Amino acid sequence: MREIAHRWNFRGLYPVEVASEYLGGLGFLFYELLRCLRKRWEGRQILAQMENIGVRSLSVVTLTAVFTGMVLALQMGNYLTRFGARPYAGRILAVSMIREMGPVLTAVMIGGRVGAGITAEIGTMKVTEQIDALRSLGVNPIQKLVFPRLVALMVMLPLLTILADFVGLMGGLFISVVELDISVGFYLNSIIQFIRFQDLFSGLGKSFFFAFFIAIIACYNGLQVTGGADGVGRATTQTVVTASITILISDFFLTKLFLQM
Repeated sequence: MREIAHRWNFRGLYPVEVASEYLGGLGFLFYELLRCLRKRWEGRQILAQMENIGVRSLSVVTLTAVFTGMVLALQMGNYLTRFGARPYAGRILAVSMIREMGPVLTAVMIGGRVGAGITAEIGTMKVTEQIDALRSLGVNPIQKLVFPRLVALMVMLPLLTILADFVGLMGGLFISVVELDISVGFYLNSIIQFIRFQDLFSGLGKSFFFAFFIAIIACYNGLQVTGGADGVGRATTQTVVTASITILISDFFLTKLFLQM
């Protein structure tokens, strides 16, 4: 049993202990972030992170969303043809894209790209003792490094989700017109008449939670890096895996929450 534990953590802790320590560290970081709300916000840092997270992620989010919408339209259109319900493919696509596929896929892509980058950046600063230098100068690294990234993610991820929803619907429109013989007017009107505010609220509400999970996991892993470049690589991998799993698991509970609201 001890040998198995060493695979999880080099200090010989059991998986339950490792999970408890990890969750405790995340909780402590969350407490420190709450304290940062009362202090002066780093406006320039937040804007710089918004550019890095939002503008530089446009291509990957757009590409993912457009082909997701095209695949959904193609699959559902061919399947609904068996029941004579092919004209309603746009409605199902819209609900699927706005409530689930748009927020989840966008969060997973941002978690992989931005989350890994945040961990590598902060982790490199940790192993090169730049964070210790900030503390010696009286600068709070949580306020300087973590808080701006959290705010930027919670602002930009919902905006990227809106973009992904729109692009996905346009990809579905292209396939509906070219492959399913559905007119543009009927496709758009059916979506407008069918989609409710609750659907939009559910998708955007999830994106705020996903942004928080990505930011706090990525920053915490970066702050815990040890062992030089090899440690940075391990922490980056851990961020991608942990953030992706957290997004998928939390999506289930958030879906149940928003369905009851």
